[in-house]
Amino acid sequence: SGLRSRLQTAAPTVRTLSSSKSFSQNIPSCLWKLGRLNHVAIAVPDLEKAQSLYKDVLGAQVSETVALPEHGVYTVFVELGNTKLELLHPLGEKSPIASFLQKNKTGGMHHICIEVDDIKAAMTELKKKKIRILSEEPKIGAHGKPVIFLHPKDCHGVLVELEQA
Repeated sequence: SGLRSRLQTAAPTVRTLSSSKSFSQNIPSCLWKLGRLNHVAIAVPDLEKAQSLYKDVLGAQVSETVALPEHGVYTVFVELGNTKLELLHPLGEKSPIASFLQKNKTGGMHHICIEVDDIKAAMTELKKKKIRILSEEPKIGAHGKPVIFLHPKDCHGVLVELEQA
């Protein structure tokens, strides 16, 4: 009985969104909408070992390797129930993944990709908000859709890829 009364008094107070101001009131209206998380990209020093981990050890559905010379990477997608992982491996010495792996020898998270409904409108508005975009125009990404990357220094240390939904 003594333990129960201590647990009851020590229980934290849970505050729900509905009891506070509406969360959406703090979000300015945009001409474009942020969509779902498309994938989390992981740079890997050994693509075959990484594919094997997800396919043979964890039992995931893993795509074939695809070369994207315009981005300087090989990509492999790991299908998850609600999103994907993108395994990235350098394609050539000038690959941004090669320089990432020089600093992170065992690999690691490289970027997140979020879908947007209008990439051109997103670019225009983000530039007005002083968010640096790493290319003047969208490039075609691994899914055959236009993509842009936002500077990590403007996104709290995270390289963010936006992909046209």
